[in-house]
Amino acid sequence: MKTLGNVIWIVFGGIFIAIEYVIASIGLMITIIGIPFGLQSLKLAEMALLPFDKKAVSNKTTSGCLALIMNVIWFFIGGLPIALTHMFFGVLFYITII
Repeated sequence: MKTLGNVIWIVFGGIFIAIEYVIASIGLMITIIGIPFGLQSLKLAEMALLPFDKKAVSNKTTSGCLALIMNVIWFFIGGLPIALTHMFFGVLFYITII
């Protein structure tokens, strides 16, 4: 059942979101300080590609002051475009339900 869910997910937009995460991770890895954040973005790309085989776990530790700067950079490099893609597919699939 997980395989069927993953195939349906990939066909209906999961591949586009995963590609956006990979592009954003490459953009983050261009800088030396962005490499750890780019690697985490690649993990998000893997989870966006095959969501039915993964489990998201929240981390309660603080990231430090560098995380604030990198979150601002992430917002412009990958966060906003990926959020807009999620919104586009959400609206598109909501219309098909109506």
